[in-house]
Amino acid sequence: MIQQKLFPFNFEMTNERLSSRSGLSLIVGFYNALGLSELTDKYLPPPLSNRGFKPSAFVNSLCLLLTSGGRSLDDIRELKTEKALFDITGIKTIPDPTAIGNWLRRTGKNGLLGLKQLRNEINKTIMEKEDTGGYTLDIDATEIISEKRDALYTYNKNKGYMPMLGFIAENDICINDDFRDGNISPADDNLEFYLECKKSLPAGKKYERVRADSASYQAEFINKLEEDNVKWAITARKDKSVKQAIKSIKHWIKHNDYEIGETVHSMDKTKSAFRLIVKREYRQPDLFEEEIFYHAVASNIEDMSAACVLEFHNKRGQAENLNKEVKAGFGLEKMPCGEFLANAVFFRIGIIAYNLFLGFKKLFAPSMMNHTISTFRWKIINIAGKVVSHSKNQILKLCVDISKFNLILDIRQKILNFA
Repeated sequence: MIQQKLFPFNFEMTNERLSSRSGLSLIVGFYNALGLSELTDKYLPPPLSNRGFKPSAFVNSLCLLLTSGGRSLDDIRELKTEKALFDITGIKTIPDPTAIGNWLRRTGKNGLLGLKQLRNEINKTIMEKEDTGGYTLDIDATEIISEKRDALYTYNKNKGYMPMLGFIAENDICINDDFRDGNISPADDNLEFYLECKKSLPAGKKYERVRADSASYQAEFINKLEEDNVKWAITARKDKSVKQAIKSIKHWIKHNDYEIGETVHSMDKTKSAFRLIVKREYRQPDLFEEEIFYHAVASNIEDMSAACVLEFHNKRGQAENLNKEVKAGFGLEKMPCGEFLANAVFFRIGIIAYNLFLGFKKLFAPSMMNHTISTFRWKIINIAGKVVSHSKNQILKLCVDISKFNLILDIRQKILNFA
């Protein structure tokens, strides 16, 4: 009686050609239309022997793994069970976890350089038809906690890594990634990172605005932005001179539940003065005490009110959300190897997978632009399907309602037109 109540059915194995991730067929179709394999083999070092896997076998497999929700290299074994799906999409090779780990360790700096070229080529294809000529660049570092043997302690006293990422606010694309040791301060080499972001932008595009936190509050960085005629808003570090400038503000304007004040400020080595906009907020930690909290933003934006500049700067918080999407959504919160360079290669492939996902939505499913990868998996990737053959034709039968079926057909047609 208990068995009948809890499990009123039996289990059996089947040799039918089934798939639990039929939506991956659309992703594979996009990769093929984009020529991802050809681009990967063009830019990355070839195998050491004629019997070795091409770089595309590793990059494609990892992109599919991270897009479908894999959290470790061992999860590739689950992906390999989708034999029916890969048979009809033309994927012949998916390396095992050991082979992928060995390739990550072996590919090294040359692989990182090739992946950068691949990333830029993909971003160019995604962005080339955008009407926007001037973009907003958001720069932000993010912490990855890891117990790998070569991981170093971050400023948060966690063992791990501290990659720097550059996102374009208008399309959420990660235009540049720099995988860094945990003991590297987010304030290190910000100017060099910005210059690399400029190089990574497709021809004919430019940055008109830059937003960053206090790690980028540096004279040489600000001078370069001024030289490039870029509008910028950067969190000001509350050093001695900034604190004195805040004290000099006499006029405060009530705005929402806080006050805004403004003054003119400069740093020792900046070539011109800039606005220092300060938010003053009264906080009551307990019943008998009240504290004053100050938040300062430095900016050269003259055609906005102080409140609008603060609002513009606060929108850089979207970069932090994108960091979460990259790490939690694409499995980059966990590194697979004990070697720094191998993890740097893995991380950049994860960024490529993230950008490919954005490109897929933008080009073929604009109605899903606000969907995170986790939602996209629920709605598109994790669809039950059955492969059947009629004469020489292969058919993937999907278990979906009519509206989703029509959406899938529409995406398929757009990919065919793109190719």
